[in-house]
Amino acid sequence: MPSIAVLPGDGIGHEVLAEGLRVLAAVAPDLTYEHFDLGAERYLRDGTTMPDDVLERFRSEFDCVYLGALGDPRVPSNVHAKDILLGSRFKLDLYINFRPIRLLDARYCPLKDKRPEDVDFVVFRENTEGLYTGIGGQFKRGTPDEIAIEQEINTRKGVERIIRAAFEWAAANGKTKLCMSDKANAMRHGHDLWQRAFKEVAAESPGITTSHLYVDVLTMRMVQAPESFEVIVTNNLFGDIVTDLGAALQGGIGLASSGNINPGVAALFEPVHGSAPDIAGKGIANPLAAILTAGMMLAHLGRAKDERRIQNAVQACLLEGLVTRELGGTLTTRDAGTAVLDALR
Repeated sequence: MPSIAVLPGDGIGHEVLAEGLRVLAAVAPDLTYEHFDLGAERYLRDGTTMPDDVLERFRSEFDCVYLGALGDPRVPSNVHAKDILLGSRFKLDLYINFRPIRLLDARYCPLKDKRPEDVDFVVFRENTEGLYTGIGGQFKRGTPDEIAIEQEINTRKGVERIIRAAFEWAAANGKTKLCMSDKANAMRHGHDLWQRAFKEVAAESPGITTSHLYVDVLTMRMVQAPESFEVIVTNNLFGDIVTDLGAALQGGIGLASSGNINPGVAALFEPVHGSAPDIAGKGIANPLAAILTAGMMLAHLGRAKDERRIQNAVQACLLEGLVTRELGGTLTTRDAGTAVLDALR
């Protein structure tokens, strides 16, 4: 039986994950769960962020980790969030950040006359290198002569494996177009490596049409013609930015799901939105991203049909206006989860 580690997180994380778990219980009753007391409350209580023994348990005992939102104003540094999320990504080497950009209801797309079939692509974001490694420093801090350096890391291993993962997913899912995005015209050293690795891996996949766009051009094309994309692969920083643009195209971060993956290791799935402490506990948070994320997790476990069932149920709720206030509806968080369960039935 697949085993899931559950980390509700902070703020609305508890509320939205509860609805995702209700949907999982209905669709995949054979899953087993263990809940972990990790987040701001635990940090404020005893200073614990992400213990090494818990990470080792994730690695050896669980198939997936289901994570809510992280972030709490009582922890200004959000050190707990960094250690839990980035710590898991780096220490478990979850090098694939997989983000589907899928429009389920055209009314929620900010682009004129775009249909669901026009906004339907995925982004493979490199998840363990780039500018998010924290390598750098500050000199003469707080003075007029202050210097701050942030270093971007690109390794041959890291670049090639994310590109290869994108090609493998495209081939396995019947996709024929793959675009790599970088900024090699300005970042000549690191992104030259991306250029060379992309060409070499592309040569092994003659059935896939490849293209390259500088990231500024990519963002323009995503707005002008999102239908031209099927698979995008890019680095950590650019992937972070373009996937949030993609979330806007699909109706907002309240509908955006993500997975942090390394084949053979427990993958971590999380809705993209934040912990929204200003609305936590009010019962108005949108649970659909957490529910769609649960579907992604099932697909990762080899249950693609169950993910499609969940997507269809969420789409039915969107089309009928059975949504929370964020999307123009009147339902509570709990009622929105119930509406999805009703659509599943």
